[in-house]
Amino acid sequence: MIETLKFLIFDNLIYILAIVIGVILTVAYLTYFERKVIAFMHARMGPNRVGPWGLLQPFADVLKLLTKEIIFPKNANKFLFLIAPIITLATAFAAWAVVPFQDGWVLADINAGLVYVLAMTSLGVYGVIIAGWASNSKYALLGALRSAAQIVSYEIAMGFALVGVLVAAGTLNLSDIVRAQEGGIVNWYVWPLFPLFIIYYISGVAETNRAPFDVAEGESEIVAGFHVEYSGAAFALFFLGEYANMIIISALTAIMFLGGWFSPFPGDSWIAQPSIFWFLAKTSIFLYAFFWFRASLPRYRYDQIMRLGWKVFIPITIVWIMVVAVMKVYHIGPWWN
Repeated sequence: MIETLKFLIFDNLIYILAIVIGVILTVAYLTYFERKVIAFMHARMGPNRVGPWGLLQPFADVLKLLTKEIIFPKNANKFLFLIAPIITLATAFAAWAVVPFQDGWVLADINAGLVYVLAMTSLGVYGVIIAGWASNSKYALLGALRSAAQIVSYEIAMGFALVGVLVAAGTLNLSDIVRAQEGGIVNWYVWPLFPLFIIYYISGVAETNRAPFDVAEGESEIVAGFHVEYSGAAFALFFLGEYANMIIISALTAIMFLGGWFSPFPGDSWIAQPSIFWFLAKTSIFLYAFFWFRASLPRYRYDQIMRLGWKVFIPITIVWIMVVAVMKVYHIGPWWN
């Protein structure tokens, strides 16, 4: 019994380390590819000096941040000032516990995986609010308030979009949601849930405070938003948390709407076999869209962001949940078991 317990603990520890190291390395090179993609769209070169083709630039950035001094603002709450980036990073990493990379490749295959993911991504707002308040800066506080209002607003739309997935699949288990989409591209939930798919992904962009929803870091009016007073390793944790959230949003979009690890091609050929390759390929497409948005779109005004979330996305999701329920009850389309 004790030996079995030791084996399970060791096995889970290896899995956790693999996820954490994988996400950290992915974040490092996401920064590289983001700069390359934006440079290409803007007819510039991008990183090309540190290492061959600039491939060592992420490591230079990490070294710079880790060696910079962490400066505490005057009269700041030091404990909360340091705990805020840890909360942001911890919630971003915790959500990966229930993400299935392939059939059977999941750390915690819990039945309430969908609720767990929503809970973890929602808790990240506390790190933002605490950072803005603890910094003892009006700019940081203003950025935190704007970010919190934005995150809470779009969290509702994301939640309703997930309800649509729950109605379609009849389960909260992420692995079972993927298995329900087996059989080729025609069985993916992106077709019956297309409005929810669009709303979920756009809400995810807003949830991560990325352009064109980056009013929390509006450089033109509030310098850098809620983390304006952060430097060194503390800022690096916020940076890491933001990109980890981008990856988790992209991964969940692939899982819930595009069949996860399943191939878009039916049949028994090698290209039709389910594998982690398809999951990573779909996730990469949505990550590329994050960069595309940043390079192409201007920032929304704050009132436009609030109007889109409350007056457009939420009503559409509520209506479409009822449409999906009717489609499932009367078996309209090939998506229902």
